[in-house]
Amino acid sequence: MAVGGHKAIFWYGCNMTRHGEVIRATSRLLQAVGVEAAPRGGPASCCGSPKDANARINEGMARRTIEAFNATGRGTVVTWCPSCHMNMQDSMAPVTPANFETVHVTEVLHARRDALRPLLTRPVPARVLLHAHLGFDGRVPVNALVPDLLRLIPGLDLAEHRCRVPGHMCSSLAAVPGALADAQRATLAAMAETGADTLCTIFHSCHRECVALERNHPVRVVNWIHLLAWSAGWEAEDGYKAMRNAADPRAALGETLVEAAGEVPFTRLVEPELRKPPAI
Repeated sequence: MAVGGHKAIFWYGCNMTRHGEVIRATSRLLQAVGVEAAPRGGPASCCGSPKDANARINEGMARRTIEAFNATGRGTVVTWCPSCHMNMQDSMAPVTPANFETVHVTEVLHARRDALRPLLTRPVPARVLLHAHLGFDGRVPVNALVPDLLRLIPGLDLAEHRCRVPGHMCSSLAAVPGALADAQRATLAAMAETGADTLCTIFHSCHRECVALERNHPVRVVNWIHLLAWSAGWEAEDGYKAMRNAADPRAALGETLVEAAGEVPFTRLVEPELRKPPAI
């Protein structure tokens, strides 16, 4: 995998408000391995999936995103969200011509791991189990790429287990009664079997669902980008996990930020997600 001219777009999708530290660290990692990746995300760079039920709006959002990417003249779009990656390949680019190739961030960092290795000098002592999914691995072999990157981290011990969660992200399970709980029970059983103390998520949707495991189980949940950032000596505090597991999410966020977000959006959209009980 090559990034033409070392210039790319880093397309982080629509989840920047939940996972800002992961997005910032990912951008910094890309820069560290020699990829000048201009960040793009938010509502103006949407894949259209939030409007799947309305084909006209979905297609319009997707067309606007591709045209904006084409206008940059950059020949590579580095994806972060697996849904964005699949939508680009399956429904966006086939409709609106794209003047770029699409590659996942795991592919970029893995291809440049020799440049990444000298950066990872700080030990991260942990016995880690990867939260591996089945669905996306057929597109990009993330279940092999991410472990290869984690093995670059001194002090980290990677557990091997056959456990794989169905679907491409936990968001595909959350709407099916009992499916997420069953998947999390199987994951915890795998951790117990391998002696892992840390669960490493690959995708942001999974991370949001799994961090609540820390409430009732003696495990730590981190994202693979957190682990790389810590080994590089960078700050990467998981603000979403702190709010999700706080006794009072409003107090954890702080009234200043609640006011900045707006009382109605916070009450209707943010607070219900943060107060949602764990699956198990």
